[in-house]
Amino acid sequence: MNNLNQKTKVCAVIPFYNELVFLFDVVTETLNFVDKVIAVNDGSSDGSEKTVDNMERVQVISLDRNYGKGYALQIGFNESIKQSFDRIITLDADKQHNPAFIPEFISQLNYFDIVIGNRLNDTKDMPIQRFLSNRITSSLLSIKTGQKVWDSQCGYRGYNAAVLKNVKSYSPGYEAESEMIIYAARAGFKIGCVNIPTIYGNEKSKMNPVEAILGFTKILFK
Repeated sequence: MNNLNQKTKVCAVIPFYNELVFLFDVVTETLNFVDKVIAVNDGSSDGSEKTVDNMERVQVISLDRNYGKGYALQIGFNESIKQSFDRIITLDADKQHNPAFIPEFISQLNYFDIVIGNRLNDTKDMPIQRFLSNRITSSLLSIKTGQKVWDSQCGYRGYNAAVLKNVKSYSPGYEAESEMIIYAARAGFKIGCVNIPTIYGNEKSKMNPVEAILGFTKILFK
């Protein structure tokens, strides 16, 4: 717990891959609620990084190729700890996560160590295949961790720095987010949630469903 007279330092880690259309808006809106944005360019080929690399309070880290979301997140986490941020927010760069909910995540981090966005309280706009896979993976992770995991596939999250100092993900893909939940619970960290709306646009998902299933299955038995 921080001293009441000491300002809590908050940053957002935003991994991105070919998000030329949305990245600038997402970063601009996010800066209203955090001290700094660490934007990790996961090998984009569309020049996305050029839309934000001269913005104040924005640090762009460009990787030499597309490693995967998990790898990009870990790079951002390492940098956030290096710069002594107290709380770290993660959100996607495709406008599926509304930055206006960041204050709620920050507030809930007074009571939990990890706070995960929960879209399953409002599923009318969620594609049926996403709903079913999310229900299954969330239930399995709840059993695995012994804690309630509401929405395991949501990348909109808040972390207290202590979690990221003690828990590392070694998976490069989307399964890294589930891996973080398992390792954090195993280390005794508490998991909470913030209800957020389901937002899906017309853009094509970058997630390969076969790779995602295989990756999740692998980490489930770690």
